[in-house]
Order: sequence, then C-alpha cells, then structure tokens
Amino acid sequence: MIRKEVYVNKCVINELKRVIEDSNIMSEDDSVWPQPDRIGRQELEIVVADEHISFTTAKIGALSDVNNSKDPEGLRAFYYLVQDLKCLVFSLIGLHFKIKPI
Repeated sequence: MIRKEVYVNKCVINELKRVIEDSNIMSEDDSVWPQPDRIGRQELEIVVADEHISFTTAKIGALSDVNNSKDPEGLRAFYYLVQDLKCLVFSLIGLHFKIKPI
C-alpha cells in the first residue's frame, strides 16, 4: 500500500470534495462487490466532515469487470471515482515537478 502525506491549498480540497460528492459514492455499499483475491485488491477510504466510509474490492482490470459484477451501478461509480482521483493527483504531481525550460 502506498501512503503519502501532502499539503494542498483549500481550493484543491474543495475540488476533491466536489468530485467525491458528484460521484454519489457515499450512498454505495460494497457488500456485493467482488471480494479481493490473489490478483489484488483496491481500497478507498473517504472521510468528509462527519461521514466516514471505506470500500474494498478486487482489482478492476477493465470496465467489463464492472459490468459483469452483481452491482454494476455501484461498482461503476467506484471505478470512475478512482479514475477521476488518479487523474487529479497525477496532474497535481505533474504540475508540482514541472521542469521549467531553459
């Protein structure tokens, strides 16, 4: 598991909250999602104000894995939220370490 600590501006926190709220993930339940297996696991823990929720599922290799699950709508929300969060984090990292041309 990779854990890193960063300090960001309030604007970034607000954008993270907006992405999470727009995904409606807080109303989902991972009880019927695929259980982690030997291939791996994906975990997401969200704490917003007084709400705390944690999700665990098997590694999602492709969108077809989502469509073939028992809860495709909930798992799809999770899948797209994780993709959006990855994109945001990698963009922030890229901006932070951007090398200025000479």
